[in-house]
Formats: sequence, C-alpha cells, structure tokens
Amino acid sequence: MIQLTNLEKTYQKGKPNQCHALKSVHLTIKRGELLAIMGPSGSGKSTLLHILGGLDRFEEGSYRFEDTEISRLSERKLAKFRAAHIGFVLQDYGLLPNETVQGNISTPLYFDKTPFYRIKAITNKAMVELGISKLAKRDVRDLSGGQKQRVAIARAIVNDPELILADEPTGNLDSITSQKVMDIFLDLNNQGKTVIIVTHNQEIADQCHRIIHIVDGKVSADIPAPNQL
Repeated sequence: MIQLTNLEKTYQKGKPNQCHALKSVHLTIKRGELLAIMGPSGSGKSTLLHILGGLDRFEEGSYRFEDTEISRLSERKLAKFRAAHIGFVLQDYGLLPNETVQGNISTPLYFDKTPFYRIKAITNKAMVELGISKLAKRDVRDLSGGQKQRVAIARAIVNDPELILADEPTGNLDSITSQKVMDIFLDLNNQGKTVIIVTHNQEIADQCHRIIHIVDGKVSADIPAPNQL
C-alpha cells in the first residue's frame, strides 16, 4: 500500500537552526496493517506521520501510496487525495470548540463537496459506529477527554478513508479510557482499515502488528509486536 524509499526531511535547511528530521527512511506498509511508531521526543515520529498524511513535504526520496507518487502531486491535488484516502486523529483532538459533535464530524464532508442531502446520514453513521449518537447536539467543549477522542475518530472515518493516522491518540487519557480508544482502532483495523499510531505507550504498541522505532530521524528497528510472535 505504502512504500517509502530513501526519504529525507530537513527543517530550516541551510540556516543555523537546521534540523535533519528524517534520514534515509525506508519503510513498507501493507494494506490492512496496524502499525505503531515509537521513539523518544524529537526523534522524527510526528514528522514521519505528517509526511504519510500529506501534511508535510520532503526534499528527497520517494513516497508511493498504491500507484500514486505523492511528491508529484500539486498542493490542490494533494489536498484532494488526502481528503479521499486519509483520516487523522490528533492527541489534542483538533476539534472546533464552539461546534457541536455533529458539526465537528461533518466538517470533512463539506470540504469533500459531499452533496448536502447526504451529509446528515453519513455523519449519523459515523456517530453510531463510535457510540456517540446521544452526544450529537452537545458542544464538544463540554465533553470528557474520552468522548472528545471518539468524536475525533468519528471525524477521521466519516469519509471512509483507507488509511487512518493517529498521533499520540491516548496521550491525554487515563489507562482505562486509553484501552477503550485502542479497542476502537483494533475494530477499525479488523474492518480492513490500515492504521498507523504514533505512541509512547508500550501497552498500546504491543497490540499492533508491527512496531517501528525511530531514533534521530532513522528507522532503528522494525519488529513484530509481541502478539504476532
């Protein structure tokens, strides 16, 4: 599904504060995998996730998503590709604080130019999947952390993407709520979604298929998770 070859990413290139974030990264991700990315702070984990999601560009190397070479897409085509194929879940939820649950989840559908008459039905389906239908009219600022993360996941899947990227999705949650959120990702993966999770939580990583360790911008290890051994 995804093939990264010799990927290089440098921030502030040529300046005194230059940061070589990714160095010759090679990585293959198969359709339907559940992958964890781990590493110390500043190692390049989030940079890699942002590149996988088309939120950041890279200077050298290749990123192929199925038959599409991502580096060759214009900004407009990349945005369209991202909306059609990729869903994002963030640690801080990234929700619109003055909007309702339903309003937040439906937002990607407006950008995707989904016909207005279909938006409510599609949004309702996502809320049912995440068990938050009763929260539809609630303002997200009034929700608990676990509820907000469910809303964020519902928003990520509302366009039925093939790839779901999650950046520290349980970082702000207690252990019980974290496992409930992880159970959602496991269920989405069982439905055939490819899921990539950046995490510091070893218990979360151990439930994935593979664990990728990033150190100083390089892939230092690519190993099966304990449950796959």
